[in-house]
Amino acid sequence: MSFSAPFLRAALPAGRSLSMRKTLLGFSALLALPVLGAQAAPAHHVHAQRAHPGHGSVVEPVTPPEDAILGTINGQVLTERDVDNRGKLFALSTGLNISPDLMQRLRPQIIRQLVDERIKTQEILKRHINVEPQQIAQAINNIESRNGMPKNALRDRLAQDGVSLTTLIDQIRVQIGWMQVLREEISGRGRITAREIAQREEALRAEEGRPQYNVSEIFIPVADPRHSETELEFTKTIITQLRNGAPFPIVAAQFSQAQTALDGGTMGWVQEDSLDPPVVEIVRQMPIGAISNPVKVAGGYVIVTVNGKRTIGHQNVTMVTVRQAFFPFSSPLNPQEPTDQQKMALQKASAAAQSVHGCDAMEALNHSLGEKHPSDPGGQLVLERLNPQMRQVLSDLPVGQSSRPLVSTDGIALLTVCSKGQKNIAQQSPSEIADSLMNERVEQASRQLERDLERRSVIEMRKDDKTASAKPADDTQNDEPPAKKPHGKPAPGQG
Repeated sequence: MSFSAPFLRAALPAGRSLSMRKTLLGFSALLALPVLGAQAAPAHHVHAQRAHPGHGSVVEPVTPPEDAILGTINGQVLTERDVDNRGKLFALSTGLNISPDLMQRLRPQIIRQLVDERIKTQEILKRHINVEPQQIAQAINNIESRNGMPKNALRDRLAQDGVSLTTLIDQIRVQIGWMQVLREEISGRGRITAREIAQREEALRAEEGRPQYNVSEIFIPVADPRHSETELEFTKTIITQLRNGAPFPIVAAQFSQAQTALDGGTMGWVQEDSLDPPVVEIVRQMPIGAISNPVKVAGGYVIVTVNGKRTIGHQNVTMVTVRQAFFPFSSPLNPQEPTDQQKMALQKASAAAQSVHGCDAMEALNHSLGEKHPSDPGGQLVLERLNPQMRQVLSDLPVGQSSRPLVSTDGIALLTVCSKGQKNIAQQSPSEIADSLMNERVEQASRQLERDLERRSVIEMRKDDKTASAKPADDTQNDEPPAKKPHGKPAPGQG
């Protein structure tokens, strides 16, 4: 018996939720731990930085006192501690070593994001919207579940890295509360009607044969178009981090100023006429998975990545559902010197691979092992979108049969396929079309409300942190806030 090199487990993605009620699940992309972090983190660390295996770390620069006030937003203070904690959260969630120089370059955008969140929080409170502790707890549970973490592991992980749990809770509270604000904003516009769905279906049929792109974006607004050097430099910094391995959804959730940030930057399937012309020219040529250079659009810069390309009406894929059982290791695996516990785990997994058949039996086995990873790793999965290793395992695996033991650094997985079939995913169901139309309404309402709130806000920042200028609440002349990226006319099939 011998151990092979650790098998890199796929981060099996759940299908993208399009409805507004499901969008709340999108902030699970805020922390893709520990899988994404473990894959991205460099092996070395620098003296005097706080480093832990498998996730990001930040070199501690000399900073002003933590309670130093950086500015006020409608009278509410923003402190050095707030910015420092958000930076640490970003470092942890990306799994990258963040140097003092990089953190300094990220600082203006972190401050800008915190200013926007303060404004949103004040509107949430003004409307007497109460985000229940149970909602926040469920959100944190979702993050842990999607990343195979046991209950309360995220709290412990943050504490280990010196990140206040309040930092994550505040970010989640704003996102949940803001979605409730948007519900109020669009409540008077009624539900999506059968006529609207029929019109979109007719438009889709008329567009059959045209190209579509599955695009994710990070939008960085420019405060003054005449002087965009700071924003351009920040955009280039983010691109470098993405190309070094920072997960796109996490960076988008942290820094993008488009509404798509709530869903990790995902725009879904869009047509060319719903994208900015400069973006169209880029996505036509980009290979899938590449990260673009900065693209200048109205209101700022955008970074895009293409997750897929298809022709409207034609995209057959293989859909699979999977169950797994996970045999955890008590310590990280050294393939050259496995421990007795790891050898025993391999023996048990090998025996189970021969004797366990069917999804119910696999779920029962995983339950008996303590469910360190969820039995269902992601609902219906598109086989062609999985990483090559996982695709190879599942493509030839008969339904109901167990896979060979798949060894990783923290344990051994067994997989079984519950169902497998072909689906034309370019065809949208009426419910998917309704979700897409509702998302368009939400995006429009969010952009308009953010502009109105910023226009009415009084933002006063310390001289060396000029992320926003002070604005009197009644001044509506010649003081438009930075424009959000226009997504153009919603295209048939967008979703």
